[in-house]
Amino acid sequence: MRKKNTETIGEVLRQFFEENQFFKKKFAESRVISGWSKLLGPSISGYTTNIYLRNSILYVHLSSSVLRSELLMAKERLITNLNKHAGMPVVNDIIFR
Repeated sequence: MRKKNTETIGEVLRQFFEENQFFKKKFAESRVISGWSKLLGPSISGYTTNIYLRNSILYVHLSSSVLRSELLMAKERLITNLNKHAGMPVVNDIIFR
């Protein structure tokens, strides 16, 4: 016999993570890291050697100086697209190395 106020595990977990801002932000940060290769494609992610997020700054290590200068010119658009992919403003700046 099923109770009337039952919820699925997915609904309970979604409510928990939406209410807990720390976890919500951490999941958004992980979506930014994984979204880098999805948004920019395999050709650019092939030149990416390391990527991490610290204090709302995304650090991207690239093996191509030409690509670094091209991405530097499109930095504001990249920040907007990555934040949109994450679902909340997580990235304030990107530093290319």
